[in-house]
Amino acid sequence: MEVLREKVEEEEEAEREEAAEWAEWARMEKMMRPVEVRKEEITLKQETLRDLEKKLSEIQITVSAELPAFTKDTIDISKLPISYKTNTPKEEHLLQVADNFSRQYSHLCPDRVPLFLHPLNECEVPKFVSTTLRPTLMPYPELYNWDSCAQFVSDFLTMVPLPDPLKPTIKKEEKVLPKKYTIKPPRDLCSRFEQEQEVKKQQEIRAQEKKRLREEEERLMEAEKAKPDALHGLRVHSWVLVLSGKREVPENFFIDPFTGHSYSTQDEHFLGIESLWNHKNYWINMQDCWNCCKDLIFDLGDPVRWEYMLLGTDKSQLSLTEEDDSGINDEDDVENLGKEDEDKSFDMPHSWVEQIEISPEGTNILEIKEWYQNREDMLELKHINKTTDLKTDYFKPGHPQALRVHSYKSMQPEMDRVIEFYETARVDGLMKREETPRTMTEYYQGRPDFLSYRHASFGPRVKKLTLSSAESNPRPIVKITERFFRNPAKPAEEDVAERVFLVAEERIQLRYHCREDHITASKREFLRRTEVDSKGNKIIMTPDMCISFEVEPMEHTKKLLYQYEAMMHLKREEKLSRHQVWESELEVLEILKLREEEEAAHTLTISIYDTKRNEKSKEYREAMERMMHEEHLRQVETQLDYLAPFLAQLPPGEKLTCWQAVRLKDECLSDFKQRLINKANLIQARFEKETQELQKKQQWYQENQVTLTPEDEDLYLSYCSQAMFRIRILEQRLNRHKELAPLKYLALEEKLYKDPRLGELQKIFA
Repeated sequence: MEVLREKVEEEEEAEREEAAEWAEWARMEKMMRPVEVRKEEITLKQETLRDLEKKLSEIQITVSAELPAFTKDTIDISKLPISYKTNTPKEEHLLQVADNFSRQYSHLCPDRVPLFLHPLNECEVPKFVSTTLRPTLMPYPELYNWDSCAQFVSDFLTMVPLPDPLKPTIKKEEKVLPKKYTIKPPRDLCSRFEQEQEVKKQQEIRAQEKKRLREEEERLMEAEKAKPDALHGLRVHSWVLVLSGKREVPENFFIDPFTGHSYSTQDEHFLGIESLWNHKNYWINMQDCWNCCKDLIFDLGDPVRWEYMLLGTDKSQLSLTEEDDSGINDEDDVENLGKEDEDKSFDMPHSWVEQIEISPEGTNILEIKEWYQNREDMLELKHINKTTDLKTDYFKPGHPQALRVHSYKSMQPEMDRVIEFYETARVDGLMKREETPRTMTEYYQGRPDFLSYRHASFGPRVKKLTLSSAESNPRPIVKITERFFRNPAKPAEEDVAERVFLVAEERIQLRYHCREDHITASKREFLRRTEVDSKGNKIIMTPDMCISFEVEPMEHTKKLLYQYEAMMHLKREEKLSRHQVWESELEVLEILKLREEEEAAHTLTISIYDTKRNEKSKEYREAMERMMHEEHLRQVETQLDYLAPFLAQLPPGEKLTCWQAVRLKDECLSDFKQRLINKANLIQARFEKETQELQKKQQWYQENQVTLTPEDEDLYLSYCSQAMFRIRILEQRLNRHKELAPLKYLALEEKLYKDPRLGELQKIFA
């Protein structure tokens, strides 16, 4: 500050001398020039002013009709404390110092933006920016910000998630029990493979999210480059600077107070820094920002790079700990300080703002959305409402059960749930099924019987002594309500619009469609009785068994035969409807079981062209290769000369006699038979060996089951799976060999009889 004050005094003295010289020269020139010239100059100046006034009057300024987001009416200043409306003597003194400092800065640096030192608050009262910060609220005193949002930034940081090196260590108190009460911890039954898969899945999700953000930033940067920004470098934004050194912060970085994201000081988005401040002082950046913030040195104790406003900073680096904030605690520093420095230091007034209280309700999770891709179960989106605990799964077309939406709170059967289907993928046209513990409602479309709605009500299940389930002990049906679309092929008075099967009351109610020229519809009710009474006598249809209301009475509907046939038809329809309701219950159980398996498997769809990861394609390819190899072996076998080893025993060129031909045939068949037996014995030996080794492994597992680790159990299960696979293959080969061996023997015998080299055999059996 002394250097700055001396520079100001020297420049003010030079300006005064220069102004005096210019005034003397103007006075002498005015006296020497004639009066007429001065009159012409005055006239010219007046014309110039009139032209300027005319041009300014033609300029039209468009005033935006939108009001600013922040107005005086949005804040009730009457409820604010007195510190918002007035300034203490110490604050008034500080404002005078700040105003003097601002004028000196504007005089020395006229090309720079004026300093933001003492803006007006809500009550139109000037306040120094450093007094807007509350040091007691700042969990990290090394945070500094610039621009007009100082108070909001400092209070917002209390809820901003900071990087891991800045998080305080939380110690949990644990009670230690005596050794005699120590409980053996339970065995960890979690699969490490599933945990690793979950970690890989989370890493892939984070990588995709980073890729998406990077692509979005690149797209925005390309869009910004495409159009020149007229305000580039003129915008001012409030950020937070975290200095390195204390609290194990390795390097300086910025924090966006509105998002909580951290950025490096080398980031190209930061074009420069005008000033910094905290609750103790105010610093001006005197460094050149031609290379953005990449070359800036953040040593706030360097007066050449950072010009401070208030005296009292006695260290080369800014105080970062609470002990440094409370004052000077080092005895060596106290001895080195002089009286002159103590007198010139300025004690910063306390903050005049109230503490901002943020409700913890913002930390409660209200809903969770999870997006999926390339799943075999076609799951696309999972929405979880944490308030109601309602889960909703959305599926793409292609699910085995044609699911589209599944809303539920629990995967247990006979609970509240709504299942929507792709009706075009179902043969029954079912669109939606709603289920509660006592009801089931289904909606249909495009059915040939025009059914549109079916509602079934259930009664309490009858308890059985045996273990019951939804399949073995279904819920008793009390009532079934069905509704139908209009069938244009039938008259309205004969087209049923709604039928109700009151199973418990043994009644059937019908309501027909209403004609366009009528205001009401016909109705009919049947009393469904058994066909025989308690004595076995057949019950005859009586008029009281059918109660009807007809808008236009017809003769044939009053006949008992018509009513009897209608009631028999409705009985069959009731039986069919009850069966369909039972099938719907089974389908719900099947869907829930399938969904549990799909959620546990997390199987992804793999292209048929991805031969490395597509197991089905890989198995098919291996099977084709195996078949081709077997076919090649068969071809090679057919090309072998099966008589060559036996003909080599005879003199070359000698004609075979009848006895020699029979002997060669018998020797060849005997040798082939022995080879078939040896091959069967070899397969049988391998089969027995694999079986014995598996039995030994199972016995070892039974003896050491209690002391095995999860890794040992996984190895044991893997070995058992592979051993069973080998045993099944050997068993199949042995059975196949037993089936083909007689056929191969007969085929060879037939070839020997037809071989021209054994012509004597043909003469014998001719």
